[in-house]
Amino acid sequence: MKTLFVDQLTVIDFSYLNSSRGLLGESWLVDCELSGELNDEGMLFDFGHVKKFIKEFIDTYADHKLIIATQTDNLTISDLGDGQTEIEWQNGQRYLSTSAPEDAFLFLEDKEVTTESLTELLETWIKTLLPENVKGIKLHLYCENLAGSFYHYSHGLKKHEGNCQRIAHGHRSPIEIYENQQRSAELEQVWAEKFKDIYIGTREDIAATTSKNQVSCTKFSYQAPQGHFELSINSDQVYLIDTDSTVEWIADHIAQQLKKETPSNTYKVKAFEGYRKGAIAEY
Repeated sequence: MKTLFVDQLTVIDFSYLNSSRGLLGESWLVDCELSGELNDEGMLFDFGHVKKFIKEFIDTYADHKLIIATQTDNLTISDLGDGQTEIEWQNGQRYLSTSAPEDAFLFLEDKEVTTESLTELLETWIKTLLPENVKGIKLHLYCENLAGSFYHYSHGLKKHEGNCQRIAHGHRSPIEIYENQQRSAELEQVWAEKFKDIYIGTREDIAATTSKNQVSCTKFSYQAPQGHFELSINSDQVYLIDTDSTVEWIADHIAQQLKKETPSNTYKVKAFEGYRKGAIAEY
């Protein structure tokens, strides 16, 4: 048996329902190993095919989705018809409800969303795509090792033509802040705390402020190219901005806020959107 590997084949940027913390944005890197016998070309599987078939499959079925463990306590999943799905969940003071086109969700038959549960599902699906000489596949899903401050955030971009329009997808993101050309670990930690387990919402997308079983919630609603999206979530888990929540606007917002607080200083904010990508704003 021979083994072929591709490290960091892709990154899955998504949000998921955590049974205690609620909606969480996450970014998991994916390593891939294939085992089997060599074909007539002396290859196990062409690297180009790994990217075309396996990477594209993972990106299509898991990336930029809201992943739900269907055995989560106090969870209701409803088919609204016309390809629209609704979920509702509450655990004490944590509440979430959302409706969206069914492609915006990935459902796992488990009690929690974990790297292990998603790995098992993806490996099972991908095996059906592989040629006969490939006998096995092993995926490794893991978080980037971050030494500094980082936060989990979810959002949706209604103007986006791709999957970023989905109202509840997210990222696990580090942040770098420079004050007067000097990096400030203190300011990075302040903003990581502000954005801890947060939903970054656009003010114009607010449909209502409501109370669900004695929990104060903010409801967002918008129409996007893929369909109609709604989300209700704890108001204390929402951070509102005046613009769309692209990483460019997020970096700009943080830099502007810092400049307002201390106008005499200069600021540079390097905000990441998941793994090794993001935007820079300077004031």
